[in-house]
Amino acid sequence: MGEVTSPDEPLVIAVDGGGSKTDAVALGLDGTVLAEARGTTSSPHLIGMRESADLVSALIGRLREQTGPRPIAAANLYLSGLDLPGEIEAFRAGIAGTPWADATVDNDLFALLRAGTDEADAVAVVCGTGINGVGVRADGRTIRYPSLGTISGDWGGGWHLGERALWFAARAADGRGAATVLEQAVPAAFGLASVQEVIEALHFGRLPNRDLARLSPTVFACARDGDAIAGSLIDEQAEEIATLAVTTLRRLDLLGRPLPVVLGGGVIGGRDERLLGTIERLLAERAPAARMELVTARPILGAALLALESAGAGATAVENARNTLEQRPAAVVQ
Repeated sequence: MGEVTSPDEPLVIAVDGGGSKTDAVALGLDGTVLAEARGTTSSPHLIGMRESADLVSALIGRLREQTGPRPIAAANLYLSGLDLPGEIEAFRAGIAGTPWADATVDNDLFALLRAGTDEADAVAVVCGTGINGVGVRADGRTIRYPSLGTISGDWGGGWHLGERALWFAARAADGRGAATVLEQAVPAAFGLASVQEVIEALHFGRLPNRDLARLSPTVFACARDGDAIAGSLIDEQAEEIATLAVTTLRRLDLLGRPLPVVLGGGVIGGRDERLLGTIERLLAERAPAARMELVTARPILGAALLALESAGAGATAVENARNTLEQRPAAVVQ
């Protein structure tokens, strides 16, 4: 951690919560990282709003145990699952009465966007456990999506890849569909002997439905080994990412402008050549002026930069924090 300084010196708090883990950092106004903590997912879609607020507050509490009860100059909290205004307000209600009750609270896409660029006109797409997109203009206009899964028109991310992989594996197993190595690879990923065992484990609750996201690396591995079905899923995912980015550019009236399209999240961060190559080709065809910016740094980076900027920190502090967080390994989940 960074060195402990005077207990009267203010600090800034940043939190980034995704579908699988939540990171929190405390920084000095000079950009020095003073404390870090990591927990499991804080997405209210997965654990509930009350539990999400409590988990984030507990992580901030762990930071303050390390720094001491110093004044908080700014707190910026960005979480997956805060997609609608009502969800943001409900989370705010959950942290009411805490020293960070006045925090900036928003979706984690804004942290990804800041990690990738500081340009005023930009688009970001995250593809991790799920998929979501956001776009901003210099005049303050913002494009957001509900990101509630199939009911809001979404497809993509580790969970949807896993669901589709199981669908194809089941149809291969019973003869309704084409042969695919997913028939063997899907049960093997869960340590089970057959697709039927996976189906029954999910049906009877022995295997949580959210664990379908664990199949995402299996899909990519099968595609790299030449399986046509798995390869089609990678192409479908690339199409969805490109469509989300291009649609956002069009809705912002920025389709012909040279600007960054920031991409991040666990699925994208795996740097699969087929996925990234297809996205790049589709963007070149549909938004040739845009440039693809891949973010593989820890998601907390953008949240930390936004928190420092909220506190009025200067460019040197922001650069100090970026250099440190890009190099530092993640804290251990507790």
